[in-house]
Amino acid sequence: MAVIRTIAELEALYGEPVASSLTKEIDHLTDLHAEYIHASPFVLVATSGPGGVDCSPRGDPAGFVRVADERTLLMPDRRGNNRLDTLRNLVVDPRIGLLFLIPGIGVTLRVNGTAELSTDLALRESFAMGDKLPATVVVVAISSVYTQCPKALIRSSLWDPEQFRTAEELPTVGQINTAITHGEFDGAAYDAAYPERARQTIY
Repeated sequence: MAVIRTIAELEALYGEPVASSLTKEIDHLTDLHAEYIHASPFVLVATSGPGGVDCSPRGDPAGFVRVADERTLLMPDRRGNNRLDTLRNLVVDPRIGLLFLIPGIGVTLRVNGTAELSTDLALRESFAMGDKLPATVVVVAISSVYTQCPKALIRSSLWDPEQFRTAEELPTVGQINTAITHGEFDGAAYDAAYPERARQTIY
């Protein structure tokens, strides 16, 4: 199998970058970039650490990632399963990449930078959902911002309802866990209990 081993080989294969792909990258948010963040209810968060790389989803009502200023974003870390993959990585390696998606829109927004975890009470209270506070707020110092063209979403038909699948067409989490534990995990009980568990622990 032929494999690319050097940057020179890579660049020779693909050629020069499209000029606009370089022009669009800047080191801060503009008001126009901020409109994408305000409209986005979903972001993919990429981090790296001693255990490897991680890409995790984050979601809340649109605009849940707050624009503090042109170089700072604030993102609440909501209740999860306490694996803390993203947060563990950030504690030892603050580099972070964010990919904002907006339902129905092909263009995405990419933000790279570094992050720290704030436990400031007033800041956490500003992100309260009812009486539930995030345990931490991820404070992102921006180093680069740019839009991503919609080709990937066009090719995938991601927002086309005719391409949507139903849960019944795929294995459940319980079924997967039962399989990988060779039957020791009670997947049926897990799946049956999940809707109520999600309702009670969403925040």
